[in-house]
Amino acid sequence: MICVSLGRTRHKMMLAEHEALAERGAELVELRLDWLSHSPDLGRLLKDRPTPVVVTCRRPRDKGLWKQSEDQRQTLLRAAMVSGAEYVDLEEDVAASISRYGATKRIVSYHNFDKTPPNLEEIHARLAKHDPDIVKIVTMANSPLDNVRMLRLVQQAQVPTVGFCMGEFGIPSRILAGRYGAPFTYATFHKERTMAPGQLAFEEMRDLFRYDSIDANTEIYGVVADPVAHSLSPLLHNAAFAHEGLNKVYLPLRVPKGQFAEAIRAYESLGLRGCSVTLPHKEAVLEFTDQHDGQVEAIGAANTLYRDGAGQWRAANTDYDAALESLCESLPERTGEEIASDPSHPLAGRKVLMLGAGGVARAIGMGIIKNGGALMISNRTKARAEVLARHLGCLVIQWENRGAAFADVLINCTSVGMHPKVDESPFMENWLREGMVVFDTIYNPERTLLIKQARERECRTVTGVEMFVRQAARQFELFTGRPAPLEVMRKTLRQAISAARIS
Repeated sequence: MICVSLGRTRHKMMLAEHEALAERGAELVELRLDWLSHSPDLGRLLKDRPTPVVVTCRRPRDKGLWKQSEDQRQTLLRAAMVSGAEYVDLEEDVAASISRYGATKRIVSYHNFDKTPPNLEEIHARLAKHDPDIVKIVTMANSPLDNVRMLRLVQQAQVPTVGFCMGEFGIPSRILAGRYGAPFTYATFHKERTMAPGQLAFEEMRDLFRYDSIDANTEIYGVVADPVAHSLSPLLHNAAFAHEGLNKVYLPLRVPKGQFAEAIRAYESLGLRGCSVTLPHKEAVLEFTDQHDGQVEAIGAANTLYRDGAGQWRAANTDYDAALESLCESLPERTGEEIASDPSHPLAGRKVLMLGAGGVARAIGMGIIKNGGALMISNRTKARAEVLARHLGCLVIQWENRGAAFADVLINCTSVGMHPKVDESPFMENWLREGMVVFDTIYNPERTLLIKQARERECRTVTGVEMFVRQAARQFELFTGRPAPLEVMRKTLRQAISAARIS
């Protein structure tokens, strides 16, 4: 079950949003009385309430907004119990002075906004001595391992325990809390009104991560990155899992550089079955396992970690195939003379100018070289371009001279033009030629300035949406062993990009 936290300054708005939450399917709502600008009117808030409630009133020292005296606050919490609220949240230091009353259940809680202490079991034992119906422990996660420690605590607790971590590191524990026995987790009314770091919106928890469907048999997947909050991969993979009726969930897993192996081993103990891997970990994957697919060794980076049939970890690079497939579908048909000279691949003999020298450029560049393309690399930092060019065995073009290089295909692997800097392009419009193939790997926005100008110049275009969806679809196939619902994933990504642009 998901408890939705609700805090407004006016009674009228709190009542209206409580009603709206009930209509949206919420089963439990936390009323944050400390948010109200006037003395809380419990009779008004609790009469004819549309859902069960948790009554909470936080002091400033607990990151709350209560402005009156502590005696008044405790009197209010007692009154909530007399009024029959389903739950009342009591901090550890006041739980002993507020006696049980009626059918109201006591949540005895501990919050730490700085860290996840090493003595979680000791803290839990202290809370359990205060006659709780539910123990609640919420801490700040400063590493992926904090999630694992917290969820293990929840799983082993003898008293029903709501336990999860805050912050971007702690998001997995919020989503998986129920899997380990927590009676509920917390979400916010709207993503723009979070009441604690890392809190997700109700609809995200319910619809994107399907919180109430997660059980002990749910397989866990995710995207490993730092930062990770911006990633759209959870949208694509969870939509695909839901469409196919699979008992799997895909999470955002923030892992700092240098902690990849430690984090994967920790999440492995929770049942991690596979993950997408992006910056800054694409090289670390190769050190984690020596089982590598296809061109991974030659590329020197991987973006996927998955279990093979024998249960062993394997590394793959789905950017490679996704980019080649997306690009080749856009190439003009070759003449009979061209085919006769080299029938092996549509890229053979094509002159390709690639902008950028990062991980995606490395994978795409390898595909071009392997299939007979004549590759040129240009990058704002020349030294990085030279390193990649030596690795691939191709030419380097000075960044300031990139417009003078004649190419059949232009590929942008830089971040120039990415949201929010959508008015920028890495290639001037007058450098584009009619019939040229222009491939922009950026997917947000889909129609970058480069793509718009290329279409105006009557170039053939390939957007980053196609590549992103195809690489995710290939990951889905590695994770599940079945064909990916490509159109579902494509539609999901475009809707997400459109919604982000509107908001």
